[in-house]
Amino acid sequence: MTDAHSPDSPRVSHVTFEVETTVPTSHGTFRMRAYTDVQTGADHIAIVASEPDGAAPSDGALVRVHSECLTGEAFGSLKCECGPQLDAALDTIRDHGGVVVYLRGHEGRGIGLINKLRAYRLQEDGLDTLDANLALGLPADSRQYGAAADMLRDLGVTSVRLLSNNPEKRRQLVQHGIEVLESVPLVVGVGAFNEGYLDTKRDRMGHELPGQLHGDA
Repeated sequence: MTDAHSPDSPRVSHVTFEVETTVPTSHGTFRMRAYTDVQTGADHIAIVASEPDGAAPSDGALVRVHSECLTGEAFGSLKCECGPQLDAALDTIRDHGGVVVYLRGHEGRGIGLINKLRAYRLQEDGLDTLDANLALGLPADSRQYGAAADMLRDLGVTSVRLLSNNPEKRRQLVQHGIEVLESVPLVVGVGAFNEGYLDTKRDRMGHELPGQLHGDA
């Protein structure tokens, strides 16, 4: 298979741009740019906030690459920290400028909503978030971030300060040609119901989280 990023082949974008509009939200007013993922058909959104001087985000912008999480964002599930992470990211770009790249089709680290709930059911029997996926015959994490890289490139952003605790996001963005100048921790939404989940992300999946998440957190 030919590497789309090799010198011998033209770059083929993972996304096509569809529309841009301005949307007022409880976090502030943002530009929202919609894209279609040409590989999966999913709809993705780049949520864009101007820099404090009014300029559009450019190289070195704060960027959050955020995976869709219906249970955490719409239903307020306390089993993960996704809702608070999205809220904190939107507040951060409102105050400092930047982009939140919202990727749909990533529910449950890519296994989908129903399988995510099946994994939750296995966690009730004592499996952790990683082993529950594997017990269902599914990947621990199947998310791909090539679409995020191309959305950023379409915005003219080729280097970022990444709001993330996940080294795999950083690795894939770099693989797809986006320079990550630094990783900016985003540790929010910590509570009793997601203690084991966060411990597993840190200890088994390499997420850059504090050794002591609870207590005074």
